[in-house]
Amino acid sequence: MTKKVRLEDIALEAGVSIATVSRALSDNPAVSDKTKRRIWDMARRQGYNIRSVPSSGVSADATLSIIVPKPQGRCQWMLDPFFQALLGGIGEAARALSCDYHVSHSDPQNYDDLSRLLDSSRAAGIIFLGQSSLHDRLNRLTGHPMKFIVWGGQLPGQDYASVGSDNLKGGEITAAHLARLGRKRIAFFGDTDAPEINQRFQGYRRALEKFDLDLDPDLVFPAPFEIESAANAMHSLILRGTEFDAAVCASDLVAIGVIRALRQSGRSVPDDVSVVGYDDIQLARYIEPPLTTIRQDLTLAGRLMVMKLLNASGPSDLRSERLPTELIQRESCGSLS
Repeated sequence: MTKKVRLEDIALEAGVSIATVSRALSDNPAVSDKTKRRIWDMARRQGYNIRSVPSSGVSADATLSIIVPKPQGRCQWMLDPFFQALLGGIGEAARALSCDYHVSHSDPQNYDDLSRLLDSSRAAGIIFLGQSSLHDRLNRLTGHPMKFIVWGGQLPGQDYASVGSDNLKGGEITAAHLARLGRKRIAFFGDTDAPEINQRFQGYRRALEKFDLDLDPDLVFPAPFEIESAANAMHSLILRGTEFDAAVCASDLVAIGVIRALRQSGRSVPDDVSVVGYDDIQLARYIEPPLTTIRQDLTLAGRLMVMKLLNASGPSDLRSERLPTELIQRESCGSLS
């Protein structure tokens, strides 16, 4: 069995630190061209698992790598308006800072996958779009010489840096808004197995408790982030005959599917049922009726993640940051009396 070559092995032969090896393999301008060429030659000779060590001593501009672990509750993420907007925010920030980026097709499933990915990357830093089920594995990689940051909520016991909104607060705001409108039977649509969606669900529960409203398990539907799946979930609720007068949706796509099903069943939004989404994608303001939702500032998110990676001298400099959570009121909920 062939022994796996590690950064430590190259560093030992080169007589430099692991951090220097990592920077050289990522073509970081902080390492001299002479040292880079020497480390690249050693990496090739030792058979280090890296896609393409440069063959010349010309340093490239900083490049970031975007990794999307298979998102829980989201299918065909490349077509998802939320991720397109988030990538747009990263792209605009990268352009402003004269930085390039690429979206990788890597799909890490476990710690070994993540470790190999970080060891072999030549990027100046890595952005993970979502923790998916990799939270514990990402924690184990905190302090790795390759800088990385995660788009996502702050999870219990988290050691790595992330940028994201306060999902617990966002979920609470949505349900509280509906309760203030006088809604008593508030359903929840979203995949609660996904970490961030579970936080939104816990916020929804907290709001129900504050307004002395019952949490009815029959009003909780694990709908994926797809319009058709959400519409089917709402059709199921209607067929059950369970009484409800509002819906908290874990994303705007879910809300669009819920509204479609309600209108197909002859129910009026917001007169019969108030609906609120999450994300404030561009489409939210143009559907009928325009969607009340929680705004996540994805332009700011992209700028923060790019700047944090480029400005950090090492992994220890990276710090988490929460984005403002704002309710955008439109016609899908009606108005406060």
